[in-house]
Amino acid sequence: MAFVAAAMLAGTVETENAVANGDTRTLSLIHEHTKESATITFKRDGRYDRAALDQLNWLLRDWREADATKMDPRLFDVVWEAQRSVGSTAPLRVVCGYRSPKTNGMLRRRSSGVAEQSQHMLGKAMDFFMTDASVDDIRAAGIRLQRGGVGWYPRSGSPFVHLDVGSVRAWPRMSRDQLARLFPDGKTVHLPADGKPFARYEEARAEVLARGGTVLGVTAVASADPTDDGPGIKGFFAGLFGGDSNSAPAPIPAATPGKARGKATIAVASADPEDSTGTKQALAYAVPNSTEALREAMLNRQGRTPSAKALLTGEADAAPNAQDARIAPLPPRRPAEF
Repeated sequence: MAFVAAAMLAGTVETENAVANGDTRTLSLIHEHTKESATITFKRDGRYDRAALDQLNWLLRDWREADATKMDPRLFDVVWEAQRSVGSTAPLRVVCGYRSPKTNGMLRRRSSGVAEQSQHMLGKAMDFFMTDASVDDIRAAGIRLQRGGVGWYPRSGSPFVHLDVGSVRAWPRMSRDQLARLFPDGKTVHLPADGKPFARYEEARAEVLARGGTVLGVTAVASADPTDDGPGIKGFFAGLFGGDSNSAPAPIPAATPGKARGKATIAVASADPEDSTGTKQALAYAVPNSTEALREAMLNRQGRTPSAKALLTGEADAAPNAQDARIAPLPPRRPAEF
């Protein structure tokens, strides 16, 4: 078990080193609603490519309104690192990227589980899944990064994970034992289901703040209703503004249940206030439009880290059954200006 935890830790260190080394990063995506797809190199030699970011902005637009925004480029780094950590080489299947105020308002009228100031509206969130990695794997990788929010939706019609670059938090919360297996040194700002921070919480919090991130306080964490795929909205706002939730969160099983029938669950993002500082700093390093080809070979599967199930239960992984997806041409049109 110690070896499994060490392997997961090594995978995270590898991605952190990649940032320092000024690497080149590529994402392959297929949008589940528009069916548009692309393989886009958004970072070259450690610098964001403005033309590539422009293409990602358009592919991740609000498909209902054909409305795009400038996505926070740090989101692409987080998604790239999470995908690399789980060893996936398949295109990301995007469920939701940017969400316009009009669309968000419509979804709020249909469901009380949609945040009024969703991270999707701020261009800081993406909901997606991978055909060659479980949502458990992606969830664990996102939590390990401690770079933003991680939402886990295993009971959605098509199970997916929400990643954002808002405050570091996760919903639903893992049990204390599960979280301890992801952070054997106890240095994490994530809280277990019992709400009690780990021994090195303050140390982890200081590191997150030092790199420009934000952390919701010990009480300002979304509650996990065991009957809901997302955080209880009342519990979330109660924690955010200092109130109490009526019910305590329950631990979540380590393994994901089989694909359930029923309608898809709408993703819930936190109501964190917008923080554009990090976005502006990231864009300051973006290079001018590049004429290099945007298609590059995806990462090979060698060095795959253990799955979340193996990490949390100690069971050996079964051989993956990857489903290759054909990459179609780039989106037919995109905004003329970045």
